[in-house]
This record gives sequence, C-alpha cells and structure tokens, in this order.
Amino acid sequence: MKYIINIVMTGLFLAGNVAYAIDSDRLLRKAQDIFEPLPDTMPGEEKDTPARIALGKKLFFDKRLSINNTQSCASCHKLENGFAGVDNLPVSPGAKGQVGTRNSPTVLNAGWQDSQFWDGRAENLVEQAKGPILNPIEMGMPDEASVVKKIQGITEYHSAFSSAFPNNKQAITYQNIAEAIASFERTLKTPSRFDDFLKGNKKALTQIEQQGLATFIKVNCVSCHDGVLLGGGTFEKLGKENPYSNQSDQGVYAISNDEEDRMVFKVASLRNVALTAPYFHDGKIATLSEAVRAMGKLQLDQDLTDRQVREITSFLKTLSDKNREK
Repeated sequence: MKYIINIVMTGLFLAGNVAYAIDSDRLLRKAQDIFEPLPDTMPGEEKDTPARIALGKKLFFDKRLSINNTQSCASCHKLENGFAGVDNLPVSPGAKGQVGTRNSPTVLNAGWQDSQFWDGRAENLVEQAKGPILNPIEMGMPDEASVVKKIQGITEYHSAFSSAFPNNKQAITYQNIAEAIASFERTLKTPSRFDDFLKGNKKALTQIEQQGLATFIKVNCVSCHDGVLLGGGTFEKLGKENPYSNQSDQGVYAISNDEEDRMVFKVASLRNVALTAPYFHDGKIATLSEAVRAMGKLQLDQDLTDRQVREITSFLKTLSDKNREK
C-alpha cells in the first residue's frame, strides 16, 4: 500500500515507496536565485487612490460597459466565490453569444507582467482594459465615444469620476475608464505559500512540494518560468521541440507577419495555475497534469514520468492564492 512518511530529523521523505532526501536549505538558496516573492507594490500603484480603486471595481463589475448590458470584465475574469480571475472555460462567450478564440488569462497579479494578452499587444493594464470593451466578440461597444456617452448618462458615475480624477475638467473619458479599471486590478495580488518559502519559511512547503520544486528546476521548466510570476515576461514558440497539435492560431505572427513569430506566445505566469484550468492559449488542455506532461514534450523534448508529473503538479499548487487555495 502506498504511504507517505515525513522523518523530520533526517529530511527523508517516502512517497509511493520512493525515497527522497531533501536538503531544504540548499533548495531554498537555489530557488531564491531563480524566483522572487511578490513585491509589496505593483508598477503604477503610486498613482492609485481609494476613490480611483473603488471606481475601477465598480466599472470592472458593470455590465453596462457592454453593447447590450450583458457582459462585464468580471464575466470572463471572475473573482468571487473562489474564482481566480478566469471563468474556467476553454474560450469565453461575449455579449452577443459569440465565443472568442483564446483562453481568458487571469487578471490576478497581471500588473507585474511585461505585457498583456497572449500576443503581448497591450503594453500594460490600462491598454489591456481598453481592448475587450471595443472588441466585437467580447463586449461589443462600437467605439470609444459611445462608451463615454453611455457612462456619462449614468448619474451615479458623475461624482465617482470627479472624486477619482479631481484634476480633470472632463473626468469621464475613455482613458480614465481604463485607468480606473487598471487601478482596481493592481489590488489583485495573491501571495502564496511559495512566497513564504522564498522568504525563508522552509516549513511553508511540504516535503513532496519541495521535491516538486526540485524536479521543476531539474527538468528545466525554469528556462521560461522564473522570476516573480514564474513566467509572464518572455515570449516562446509553443512547440519549440515538438509541434503543438493545434496550428490554427499562429500567435504573435498574426500581428507581426514575421515568420520567426509563428506559434510564438507570451509565456504564461504560473501563479494560481492550479485554479485556472483549462490551459494554453486555446484552452484545449483540460487538467494541470496534462499541461505539465504536454509542456515537457513540447518545449523540452522530455517524456516526463508519472512521478515527475505528480511532483511538479504538487509544487505548482503551492503557487495558489492562500485565500483561494484548494
């Protein structure tokens, strides 16, 4: 019968009759060289005020930002009831029932990414917030002027915008709508047990989770998934070593027309990854274990063993928000 025993004095760990000897001190030092805990502040946060954050939250959840009052930012990026900034669908339906072509990435911790969207076409949270509102499949508003006119027609927003942007003669603008939403999104920070580990609390991770971290490093997942977000800062070809089965979306190539950008996508952040299934840009990978195994083959040309997949998956679960952790 399989069993799990921790022997604290020796650091010996048995899982499924396989023995591990974890040197937690050495593993911590190695991890601190590769990863960083979440900083206290997010870029751009210095200009956020309580009034601007409150306005941004109201706008984020307001379906009146869509053409037919059926779709809000929160429709695809759910935050309540344990959701981790996604709707857990392969692709999301829009205001008119049409579905998009790419999986909705989480908004949690998104402000630490170097760019937004799978192809990086938005430089920051403000530019990202502008996109879905005018996207014909997503929220469907025809143009910026129509959005501004609609918000100006809602009395409750007049004082809210004046308080959030007191130095603007005309406070309700499309830019300020996006600025406010971004201010709210900069509050969506999710410290994890892995952050506690990186800060020196070796007991924050169990022995099997530490072994998963060691395996994650050893098989070289860290060639792409490193830093604060374990991703989110670079672009890589999906299918670097072996081609991905779905070639219909060519990634960055669609906006650059550069042959070198075929099948290139932004490397996904792995924070909260255990809560954001399904996976990949097309949402075609259903489970975390499948995603780990697929990435091993696609990007590293490695056939990961069942044990390696279990270990890595155990580690990835430690990246979940401590308030949402399952």
